Amino acid sequence: MLYVALVIPSLWMAGCNSVIPDKPIGIPVHIKPLLGLPPVPIPKDNPPTAETIALGRRLFYDQRLSKDNTLACASCHNPQFDFTDGLQFSKGVAGHLGVRNAPTILNVAYQPFQFWDGRALNLEDQAASPMINPIEMNQAHDVSVSKLRKDRVYNAMFRAAYGSEDVTLRRIEKALASFERTVLTGNSAFDRFQYGGDKQALTPQQVRGFALFINPVKGNCAACHTINAQYALFTDGKFHNLGEGVGEDGATFKDTGRYHETKVESDRGAFKTPTLRNIAKTAPYMHDGSLRTLKEVVDFYAGGGNSNPNLDKEIKSIHLTGEDRADLVAFLNSLTGDISPNVGPPGGQ
Repeated sequence: MLYVALVIPSLWMAGCNSVIPDKPIGIPVHIKPLLGLPPVPIPKDNPPTAETIALGRRLFYDQRLSKDNTLACASCHNPQFDFTDGLQFSKGVAGHLGVRNAPTILNVAYQPFQFWDGRALNLEDQAASPMINPIEMNQAHDVSVSKLRKDRVYNAMFRAAYGSEDVTLRRIEKALASFERTVLTGNSAFDRFQYGGDKQALTPQQVRGFALFINPVKGNCAACHTINAQYALFTDGKFHNLGEGVGEDGATFKDTGRYHETKVESDRGAFKTPTLRNIAKTAPYMHDGSLRTLKEVVDFYAGGGNSNPNLDKEIKSIHLTGEDRADLVAFLNSLTGDISPNVGPPGGQ
């Protein structure tokens, strides 16, 4: 089943010679969402084309974007781990450990903010940050650009994607973003049950877990991990303080999260709501990777998080029996869906 459809309007091709710098050229692509997802948001200045997506895919898996040529974007967002790395903290060049858990990039196209603290507003602005980060890829942008300029394959790919062989940071950012918008997951058992009309897609235990998940008193999970009548992103894209990572004094945080960017006191200790799609395959959990299993996550929320002055108003202790908790975990397992094709290393699927 194909999820990315090619469209070739003649007017697009006719205007290639007059296109503005960094404006993609080539074959426009409609990124078709999977069952359970809304249309993919596309910025006006970076419409996806077959050429930019192919370029971004190659860049995503290219280790030359790191200082010692050992790390690529895919090192922390590995398709074998549903585009995470399976570690509590990711490893950068020379084995340096990061300070946060690497979130999946599945369905990242729908996120209104990027990174746990929301410091980038879109995928284009996010792309360059890990390359230059000293504990991640640790390479100056001009060095990355210089490396790619020496590669004849890239010369041809940049020309096909943008009309000239010029390798620029902005073109790299745009190509990576276009590829990442194709990395989708949907058509899970939940989607087939909720949006596909297949009422046998979930087990009785998963149906019970779903009822708990959306119950505003019993579970209240959907307050932040949102579901609506047409689709489910399982994230509100907002920032919430759960008390995860609070110090023994119950007030200070080693990692202040959103506060680091906004300096708004109510944002202290708040982090972006992650999607729950494919959550059963993306352990460990939380921004600090401190919870190893879905059972631990359910137990954490049932306990009302960790108390602190800025604890989110939606976080409160709830009474869940052992059966309730097992039902919730079973439901979370039903969110594992298909992943769109052609998002693995170039030459593979």
